[in-house]
Formats: sequence, C-alpha cells, structure tokens
Amino acid sequence: MKEASSFPCFKQEFKHLQHLPSLWTRSFFCSTAGNVSSETITRYIAEQKTRG
Repeated sequence: MKEASSFPCFKQEFKHLQHLPSLWTRSFFCSTAGNVSSETITRYIAEQKTRG
C-alpha cells in the first residue's frame, strides 16, 4: 500500500497515530540478498533512486 491510501486507514484504526505527519520514515533496512549478484543489487538500487 502507498502512504496516500494507507495512512488515513491507519489513523482511523489506530488513533494514537493521528499526530504523526507521515507513516514512513527515511530509515533503511539491511539484509542478506541470498543468491543474487552484486550487479543485480547495484542495478536495483540505481533504479530505486530514479523513482519518484
């Protein structure tokens, strides 16, 4: 779900979230990539940077 569609639902369901300006943060997640090449990971990261 995108924030625009999910956040109002969360605010109704969880009243204690109503004061938050946004549901998502600029945090990051780190995990193993399994059996994926470093080139694939690099390409994925580059493509994420070009998305709006």
